[in-house]
Amino acid sequence: MAEGLTERLEQLEKSVRRAAETITRLRKERDNLQAKAVGLEAKLQHAEGERAELTSLRQERKEVLAQVETGSTSSKAVAGQ
Repeated sequence: MAEGLTERLEQLEKSVRRAAETITRLRKERDNLQAKAVGLEAKLQHAEGERAELTSLRQERKEVLAQVETGSTSSKAVAGQ
């Protein structure tokens, strides 16, 4: 009977070691994923900033084109007089 208890204790110790190793591995994976998430969030914020700048530049381009077209129409009207 003592032999059976010894074997069972050894099995339990092995299980505890495996569980501890698995927990350590999972914590490392979690830390790596969190680091990746932080990096991705930074990239996303940068991309959003660039997108906002692009939108602003497009609007500015439209305004300049509208001014050029308006100026062009005014010049033709003056030239026609």
